[in-house]
Amino acid sequence: MSVLDAENAADSAAPPRMTSHQRAVLVLLLSSTFLLAADLPLLNVAIPVIGSGLGFAVGDLHWITTAFALTSAGFTLLFGRVADLYGRRLVFVGGIGLLVASSVLGAIAQSPSVLIAARVAQGIATAMATPAALALLTTSFPEGPLRARALGVNGTMISLGFTVGAVAGGLLTGLLSWRWSFLINVPIGLAIIAFSPVFLKESRSADRPRMDVPGAITVSAGLVALVYGVSRSPDLGWDSPLVLGCVLAGAVLLAAFYRIELRTETPLASVGILRRPSVRWGNLGGFALITMQTAVIFLVTLYLQEVHGYSALATGVAFSVLGVSAFLGGAFAPRVIGRYGNLRTLVAGLVLQLVGPLGVFLFTGGGGGIALVLAALTVGAFGHVMGVVAYMVTATDGLPDDEQGLATGLATMTQQVALAVGTPVLSAVASSRIHAVAADGEYADAVLSGVRLALGVDTLITVAAAALVWICLGRALRRA
Repeated sequence: MSVLDAENAADSAAPPRMTSHQRAVLVLLLSSTFLLAADLPLLNVAIPVIGSGLGFAVGDLHWITTAFALTSAGFTLLFGRVADLYGRRLVFVGGIGLLVASSVLGAIAQSPSVLIAARVAQGIATAMATPAALALLTTSFPEGPLRARALGVNGTMISLGFTVGAVAGGLLTGLLSWRWSFLINVPIGLAIIAFSPVFLKESRSADRPRMDVPGAITVSAGLVALVYGVSRSPDLGWDSPLVLGCVLAGAVLLAAFYRIELRTETPLASVGILRRPSVRWGNLGGFALITMQTAVIFLVTLYLQEVHGYSALATGVAFSVLGVSAFLGGAFAPRVIGRYGNLRTLVAGLVLQLVGPLGVFLFTGGGGGIALVLAALTVGAFGHVMGVVAYMVTATDGLPDDEQGLATGLATMTQQVALAVGTPVLSAVASSRIHAVAADGEYADAVLSGVRLALGVDTLITVAAAALVWICLGRALRRA
């Protein structure tokens, strides 16, 4: 072989490189991903301060988070299809614009009702912009290594944004005011809006699918009913007719949604692809990773501020090491996947993530130091982001080209629903325990008891998910 032939062979074997335009598109869309993911935890560390400043009743504080979760979870799939029909860039820019406007409303709020309205609007904005951004990402990069790399980084930015959002919220609240946790969205959002027409091409689904109205109604109503029912359980009790009715209605509606999606010609989410083991168990692992980690951040915030008396600033500083660890987890994930494979990396991510809640559960029981708690959370943050990258690769790996888009859309749904339901579910567990213990003792002791119970549940769920993925996906891979 001549030198020229050898050089040509090397060039053909080299991985494709992004163009300057693709890099600009990636930066723009990843900025929006980071901003939207950070929006949920930005206010978590400031909730006690907001409550005292605006006159929230203690039992109503969770609505600052739940109002956002209800709308973002309930309408993500609906707006994803609207973007396919009427233009992804249009819906994306509209969502970011609504985020900017609702952030201004939240920043100037003088009453609980106005603040909750702002959070509802922020949830709708997230439901609009997130699926549209992912669709723009997949249409901007061809099938193959470039798209896989972009999707992997996108998954990392979701988890990194959530972790860094908690840090930034504490710093902004402590150094300036909780209102800056809203205002920080404004300049970033305006910049995204300004550059979107320059770098993003408008795109729609080529076949112009019909709107899946039954699917949209059942999934939106089901998620809203389920999250609302769980969120009211601390106040009303799990035996309340309202709570049981909402949870049961949510379960029935989501089951109906699943059956509708199997039969309709233009589904909102192609749940039929879950028959593939890598897609099914990859999404299960991803759901466990994201729901449990979002809840950990919220619960540890409650623990630091209500049990140890940390300010929002001190909480943000304490969480800063988690942001560094999460970044490193995303950086090392591709190398670990390349050496050990998708399955081992995904399970390792789940196992490392459970070090966080398990460590907090163990170290807080006997008066363990904050240093041990933060060390456990740091390990958990590293494992979390590494696991999220592995989950995105696993859930879209080994599929033919005509199923890649379906798998990607399903993985997106998993991410958004997981982000929305994790905190309400485990905060309901903690709140129920807090209410039961607070009647007979100190509030700080009640909070500690509630946090430890919720983190214990978190640990058990993560262990179960890791075991299921390892056994079931491993068995399927051995048969293949």
